[in-house]
Amino acid sequence: MIQFILFGPPGSGKGTQAAKLAEKYDLYHISTGDLFRSETANKTTLGLKALEYMSQGQLVPDEITIGMLKNKISNLSEVSGFIYDGFPRTNPQAEALDCLLQESNQAIDLLLSLEVPEDEIVKRILNRGKTSGRPDDNDEAIIRKRIQVYLDETSIVFEHYAKLGKSRHINGIGTIEEIFERLCFELDQICK
Repeated sequence: MIQFILFGPPGSGKGTQAAKLAEKYDLYHISTGDLFRSETANKTTLGLKALEYMSQGQLVPDEITIGMLKNKISNLSEVSGFIYDGFPRTNPQAEALDCLLQESNQAIDLLLSLEVPEDEIVKRILNRGKTSGRPDDNDEAIIRKRIQVYLDETSIVFEHYAKLGKSRHINGIGTIEEIFERLCFELDQICK
């Protein structure tokens, strides 16, 4: 079973590429945003706990997020593996994910990080903002702040897996198909 993290700053194309990769490799795409929405909509115990934090503008604690992830993974035994998108965001989350996977003798196989220059990311998100309906996608200052948060807090997860020889940088510039081919080349190495 493949355990794969698609990584990169906001606007780097993770969501677009994750959907294509999930289809090609029969992987289940796990987005923490989707996970939170599902758990809160279904009023699960963890979803209600998460909602308490989210309604106060606070980050959902790692143990709640990991609990949701564990529930989702345990209910999906008919897939070839998972693509994690938007998770882990911190080293403690990466360590918690590693422990969760170890419970079933699994481990992260690969982390692919889409590398895109900041000005290109801003351009992409502003363009997405024309149709996304998200006010934060239309404000360059907010976009740049989101990128800085990624650089300060999230990019260190790349190093966590690099120490294990599992992280790779992928050029995130080009057409959707060109980037997809680069990602597939790396995934094909572990799917053999």
